[in-house]
Amino acid sequence: MRNIWILTLAQAFSACGTIMLVAFGGIAGSRIAPEPLLATLPLSLSVFGIACTSLPAALLMQHTGRKHAFIGSACIAALAALGCSWSIAHNNFWALCLSAFFIGSNMAFVQQYRFAAAEYVPPELAGHAIATVMLGTLCAAILGPSIGQVTKSIGHWPEFTGSYLMLAGLCLCAALVLSRLPAPASVPMSNELSAHSLNSFLKIPAYRFAVLCGVTSYAVMSFIMTATPLSMHVHDGISSSRTTSVITAHLLSMYIPSLAAPFLIHKLGVKKMIHIGVLSNLASVVISAAFNHSFVNYLISLILLGIGWNLMFVAATSLLTLTYAPEERFRAQGFNDLSVFSSQAIASFLAGTAIQTIGWQSLNIVTIPLLLWVLWNARSISIK
Repeated sequence: MRNIWILTLAQAFSACGTIMLVAFGGIAGSRIAPEPLLATLPLSLSVFGIACTSLPAALLMQHTGRKHAFIGSACIAALAALGCSWSIAHNNFWALCLSAFFIGSNMAFVQQYRFAAAEYVPPELAGHAIATVMLGTLCAAILGPSIGQVTKSIGHWPEFTGSYLMLAGLCLCAALVLSRLPAPASVPMSNELSAHSLNSFLKIPAYRFAVLCGVTSYAVMSFIMTATPLSMHVHDGISSSRTTSVITAHLLSMYIPSLAAPFLIHKLGVKKMIHIGVLSNLASVVISAAFNHSFVNYLISLILLGIGWNLMFVAATSLLTLTYAPEERFRAQGFNDLSVFSSQAIASFLAGTAIQTIGWQSLNIVTIPLLLWVLWNARSISIK
């Protein structure tokens, strides 16, 4: 378990990048953006960075090994955080956007920590290892905003300059921790396998289903979560502090279930976990679509959304690790993450337009067919 905890600690340091962009990126962007509508562009570009880098990151690790790729990416993220700090201090919005993109690119490597963890344990313990590493993001969700808040006004720089200086230090801490990580046993790559078509993975029903679950979990969560602050604060006039508390509760509900995930995978199995995750998401949608826009209903709905995301994503990742040969893992994992985080990026971009055009209830309702599609496909998959 030593290697699993190394990855968990590194994830706690690295994930602060995305958490800080979510917490402060929009505020900092609104102060230096040439147009108010562009205020959230740095955050959107960070999500786009994850999607763009997912497959290249996996292929790079195939050639250089996970350890070196992880360390190099963390160092680049530290430079990107310094870029964010410089951009805010010099009111350079476009440099902030570019730096945010590279912080997102690092998260494509961080997302691979969960697959690396699964390689250090027997297959039957893969779910336990994946859930443990995801606890690092829970720590980042709790500590990241607090660290950024405490350091936002240090020195005589513009607000939040210090927050991103601190983020650079956290990314370097991740690189230092990762230096203690041994490389997993190498797997020879034959010419035939290196030319293996990605289409061949999609012919495997369990692999296809795992990708569908991952895509759905992120698309539904990102679509609804991104629209929540606009619906609560802008449309319904709920205070910013209460809106923030709902988002915080949602983030915690996304990662706290990881504490119980190993037990759930062992007792329920992957298929039942996915069923429960879908039902949790459907319950969230029903509360949002059928009841009034009160603070309590937003809170309950977003907590259920976070729980549903966790159960679906952890189960889908656990299933994915059982669907390919070891020598195929980088292509299989890279295509999965490309699909999952592309769906997150698209959902994030569409959420703002959707809340303005179709409203909160309809925005939630349109996610139902995708969730039901997962349940329908689960019927034909012979997994426990």
